[in-house]
Amino acid sequence: MITSSQNPKLKLARALQGRSRERHEAGAFLAEGVRLVEEAANRQWGFRFVLYDETLSERGKSLVESLKLRGVECEDVSPSLMQSLSNTETSQGILAVLDLSPIPCPVSITFLLIPDQVRDPGNLGTLLRTAWAAGVQAVFLPPETTDAFAPKVVRAGMGAHFHLPIHAMTWNEIERVCRQARLQVFLADMGGTSCWTTDLRPPLALIVGGEAQGASREAQKLANARLSIPMPGGAESLNAGVAGAILMFEVCRQRGE
Repeated sequence: MITSSQNPKLKLARALQGRSRERHEAGAFLAEGVRLVEEAANRQWGFRFVLYDETLSERGKSLVESLKLRGVECEDVSPSLMQSLSNTETSQGILAVLDLSPIPCPVSITFLLIPDQVRDPGNLGTLLRTAWAAGVQAVFLPPETTDAFAPKVVRAGMGAHFHLPIHAMTWNEIERVCRQARLQVFLADMGGTSCWTTDLRPPLALIVGGEAQGASREAQKLANARLSIPMPGGAESLNAGVAGAILMFEVCRQRGE
């Protein structure tokens, strides 16, 4: 059992909770909780190691045993140390350090999501989870958007990271892909045309701007159409996660999916 806070595995786990730079230099990220670790295991994701404690549920214990059989290094730690590593009020007793190896983009893209300047981890995680559910084929994160592999985003994504190609890219790279795939680029904007009357069946990219300042200049420059959500109640705006969800599922509805 690991009982020292200076153990190298615990030091790495703490480092991965912090800045994006630490995660990318280590080539690793964290997944906490039974459901997320199960999802990573089911998708045959690369595991560095797993930490768990005696409070783990029976379902979690079965998961640990199955990972051990696959050759994954699983270390028992004291509950107090596990709680110190947890990003939740009460730890579920399991945490995995995983390889930071995003899923490759498909050769042909017809549905792309670009969360622009979305800095709230919960909103970004919600967008990723919804994108997974709505059949989005890839998510491109431009500069000034929070790191998709930060612990709070991974938790809010509820497994989306193990199913979606999620890539941080420059605007030049994003523009190049959109042109090559011949995507119409829609920017979610209150002044745009109604999503209910706009044809969203052709290949497209959807830009959803951040909560505070909206879309960046680069996003506005790339977009060749603007899309709005009618709000008869008169509200000024919607949360980025909610707006993105409505628009993504309107694409699904129109495409008959």
